[in-house]
Amino acid sequence: MEEPQLPDAWWQAIPLDRACAIVGTQTVAGHLADLAVACWGHLLLGDILPLLRFSDPAESERTPEMLGKDVVQKLFSGVFERLLEPTPDVPATPARPDRPLPELIDAVFAALDDRQRAIARDRLYAGRRATLDELAQRFSVTRERIRQIERDLRDYVDNWLAGPEAVSLVAHVAWLRGRLGSAAPADDLAAAVPWHRTEVRSLGIPVWRFVRTLLTGYEQADGWLIAGGAEELREKTRQLFTDGPRPLPEAVAMVSQLGVREDVAERWITSVPQLHVLDQHVVPWPRSINEKAEAVLLVSGQPLAPEEIQERIGEDYSLVGIRNQLTADDRFRRVDRNKYGLTRWGGDEYLGIREMIAREIERAGGEASVSTIVTNLTSRYDVSESSVRAYAGGPGFERTQRGWIRVAGTSPGGEAEPYQPRRDVSETRRSFRSRDGRWWHRVDVNAEHLRGSGSPLPTGFAAYLGMAPGGQLTASTPSGDVVISWHNQPTMGSIRNVLADFKANEGDHVFLTVSDGGELLTRYLPAAPVSLPPLNRALYLIGYTAPVNSELEGLRLIGARIGLPDTVTRDEVLARLRDRGDRDILGFLGG
Repeated sequence: MEEPQLPDAWWQAIPLDRACAIVGTQTVAGHLADLAVACWGHLLLGDILPLLRFSDPAESERTPEMLGKDVVQKLFSGVFERLLEPTPDVPATPARPDRPLPELIDAVFAALDDRQRAIARDRLYAGRRATLDELAQRFSVTRERIRQIERDLRDYVDNWLAGPEAVSLVAHVAWLRGRLGSAAPADDLAAAVPWHRTEVRSLGIPVWRFVRTLLTGYEQADGWLIAGGAEELREKTRQLFTDGPRPLPEAVAMVSQLGVREDVAERWITSVPQLHVLDQHVVPWPRSINEKAEAVLLVSGQPLAPEEIQERIGEDYSLVGIRNQLTADDRFRRVDRNKYGLTRWGGDEYLGIREMIAREIERAGGEASVSTIVTNLTSRYDVSESSVRAYAGGPGFERTQRGWIRVAGTSPGGEAEPYQPRRDVSETRRSFRSRDGRWWHRVDVNAEHLRGSGSPLPTGFAAYLGMAPGGQLTASTPSGDVVISWHNQPTMGSIRNVLADFKANEGDHVFLTVSDGGELLTRYLPAAPVSLPPLNRALYLIGYTAPVNSELEGLRLIGARIGLPDTVTRDEVLARLRDRGDRDILGFLGG
């Protein structure tokens, strides 16, 4: 809009006819057309230049994007030329001094009767609009009569706006659209010019409230005035950041291309759901904790501890839930003892000291010296030399003839034997065998499960499913796949959809296993009634809900579910439960 022949901010400093006289109508129309195409391409031309609604009604209903700059300039130029052309055949009338706009507006309503002014004040231009019934009761008329008066008032104001006296106000509204842009805080309207806060004396309302009704096409939502649809502009804003974080200055420039002023662009961004300003970057911010953690790492550009990720997210997510998601989601990779990065960054995964010793041995061709392994691991990870040496001398590794180590149970060439867990599934807590021989794992539902967090699985049960360290298993359900992965420990991904299908609550139980065909099999039990006898509460925790005739029968059922023979004694059942860690069942059996 800069023009060498005109003063700075000429569009506010001098009248339109003077600007056109100095640089020409075509030039002024061209500047306005450039502005319309660049900033208001989505608005109707009639909203940008209201006089077009009278000179070219059909074209006024189209947008700059539809017509292009040349056509828009031609239409604007036509309006200016008709507006400024001399009228020699009309007898000259004495020029009236310009009146302040508040006085001009006040005069429009001063001519009305008391009832019309009350309806204008309390319904047309009120902050909280009076209902038709309230007004009808106040004036002892019907609702339809109030509706008719309101309709007549609108026509009266529209006719005045179309006349010559309102030209300066119409021009002011056009200027306001440029000042507000496609989105502005609602308070900006009152503050746009000082006289907006003065009073329309005949109505007892601030001028800005009347002016607001002239800004057709603007929607007020959540403290913002938004041109067009609020959700449409929000979605356009979100789409700018689908490729990931953007530095805040760059984000402000991008949003200004949508017609949002740069001085309010950051406030607009923070008001848009699913966007967030993090460390001077704008990031997508969906509800998922996984995607928030991913955004935090992308902005950081380096691996972080779960505690750091929790702090930067800054919301009510538990540290346990964040750790579980970082472990279960393939987007993340554990790169040190307490640090996680993004898988796309590459690099070796931290698997735990034992597994990393095995990896070093494999890379060395099947055997390696302890000193070399210590040097390699302590230089790359936050692990101590003593820990590495302790694991290297423990179970799982054996010495070779030249004093190096190799993985126990492998040949000198490094061929591995099948993985054997330290505890069999029958010795694994919350694992129970059904009559068909399948082993099931009991999940005690808590808030983290319901929020969608992953959860650890016992090593013995994961090995029963055929898994080994570094492996992954995808189990299908009607509501989506559940991924079980084994990095540092076996971890099951979110089962929130499964729990939602059951309408599960905290304290309920879900027994699950994986079929040979890869299907996640589940059985749901709501929390046991408190009135249930202790023996039946113990049976409930192994998934057995039928009545029993005696404690001996109940103990034999429990023994069979944890892999013991029919001839088992009470003490043997209690000993196995104690060794497995099933303290909840023991409590109900008095053990």
